[in-house]
Amino acid sequence: MSSATVHGFEVTATITLDKPGGYYGIAYDSGKSEIFVANGDFHLIYVISDSNDAVVAEIPVGSKPVGIAYDSVKGEVFVANFASDSVSVISDSTNTVIANIAVGSQPIAVAYDSGRGEIFVANYNSSSVSVISESTNIVVANVTVGSQPLSLAYDSGSGEIFVVNHNSSSVSIISDSTNLVVATVKVGVNPTGVAYDSDNGQVFVANYNSKSLSVISSSNNTVIASVTLKNQPQGGICYDSGKKEMFLTYSESNRISVISTSSLPLPSPSIPEFPSLAILPVFILMLTIIAILG
Repeated sequence: MSSATVHGFEVTATITLDKPGGYYGIAYDSGKSEIFVANGDFHLIYVISDSNDAVVAEIPVGSKPVGIAYDSVKGEVFVANFASDSVSVISDSTNTVIANIAVGSQPIAVAYDSGRGEIFVANYNSSSVSVISESTNIVVANVTVGSQPLSLAYDSGSGEIFVVNHNSSSVSIISDSTNLVVATVKVGVNPTGVAYDSDNGQVFVANYNSKSLSVISSSNNTVIASVTLKNQPQGGICYDSGKKEMFLTYSESNRISVISTSSLPLPSPSIPEFPSLAILPVFILMLTIIAILG
């Protein structure tokens, strides 16, 4: 697919942080109008005020923080610490760590389930998802998924969590009412990122090694379309509900693809299969009768 040009956007500020490299997760705190940025090399979280684009706090967390999610109900930020097998919980009112929660091996991604008040954590090395209750900051369930879960998306419409399994080339779908896997959907090779389109009830999965984008319908948990890409999507994918567009980043390209969800292809109609060739003469006879009567 060709790249698209986005008009009307410009860089209005550049924020320089005082420590180099290793920046991974980022989350926006709508309650405090602050941005939380993970520095994996220095094991801390930067807090940036969006009113003046200035750093207002640096918060030490566990080893190699990567994924971040904001809990709007509690006013807390959950940070997956990849190298210390833990999740740090930060209060946005004090910008301090109020809890450290042990999870699975190499937690890498976090998603907040506003419907159930739970936080889902993808554990890359243990092929599991830890479920944390926001009310107690305790792990209430551990869900086995595919190999190397890499990213998560919460579907508010169906109350499900979509888990991208990088090494299994699949997506595990967890019901938040039971904390059980209700479906496993095969997608492209080595998926990396996932985003939920609340307008159309669709889930978009970026497949790294097949250079494609799988579209899953959340109503029946099946792939309804596949979009071919020119480059390998790195995993950065998000949905703009205002413009109804998907944004994708790539590993070997300095471009960002913008995909209009209204332009995605519809699934091809299925062709019915006959149980055996024995029915073929009957079918031909029916066509002959229709031709004679016509």
